[in-house]
Amino acid sequence: MTEEILKVSHLNKFYGDWQALHDINFDLKKGEVLALLGPSGSGKSTLIRCLNGLEEYRDGEIVFNGAKVEPSEKNWQRLRQKIGMVFQSYDLFPNMTVLENILLGPTKVQKRDRATVEQEALALLDRVGLKEHANSYPRQLSGGQKQRVAIVRALALQPEVMLFDEVTASLDPEMVRGILDIIKELANDGSMTMLIVTHEMNFAAQIADRVLFLEDGRILEDTPGQQFFTNAQTKRARDFLESMDF
Repeated sequence: MTEEILKVSHLNKFYGDWQALHDINFDLKKGEVLALLGPSGSGKSTLIRCLNGLEEYRDGEIVFNGAKVEPSEKNWQRLRQKIGMVFQSYDLFPNMTVLENILLGPTKVQKRDRATVEQEALALLDRVGLKEHANSYPRQLSGGQKQRVAIVRALALQPEVMLFDEVTASLDPEMVRGILDIIKELANDGSMTMLIVTHEMNFAAQIADRVLFLEDGRILEDTPGQQFFTNAQTKRARDFLESMDF
């Protein structure tokens, strides 16, 4: 049996009196690709942000590698080195070169050897076709290139889990495919555990081992990937797929 790396139990999230997440329960196994799907406002981004402490949750439990996460800023800072995240926005430091942006976390936070990390970073940049831009500044890059740098920056921390939150949402359509191809390559490699929020249904169908389908902050389905796209369990999920022209 594949080893469980992440388990979420009875997670509830509130904004004031409004409940954004209702009794969320799921697990994630090493090497698994889990897609979070659902209409806008269903709680997908809120859930993924709870998993590395960017959103506080009222109650429930998150277990990572068999240990319960005790919510505190110090614990979350430590955990974010193991649970990497790429956002809709790139959040690169404009006064630093591409390479400097990538090296910052591994050298300053993880205290790893700079020469070793730089070699790894250049190899990752080469993998995404940006090695020649290592000394460029973010303002000199296109949106798609910035997003690739953001992915490399997260991978440079050597995380055990990667969270992707609508990473193509702010990109022009012609830039989307390049980003999705990089994530697809990571998925096909089989060594990276990933949780992906996306509205790209064809992409999700190609890479998802499982799908969590959310609406109104609730998980309506937890279904194997191919089954979800060919025979979703609920009428709401089938209606959603039809509305997405899938």
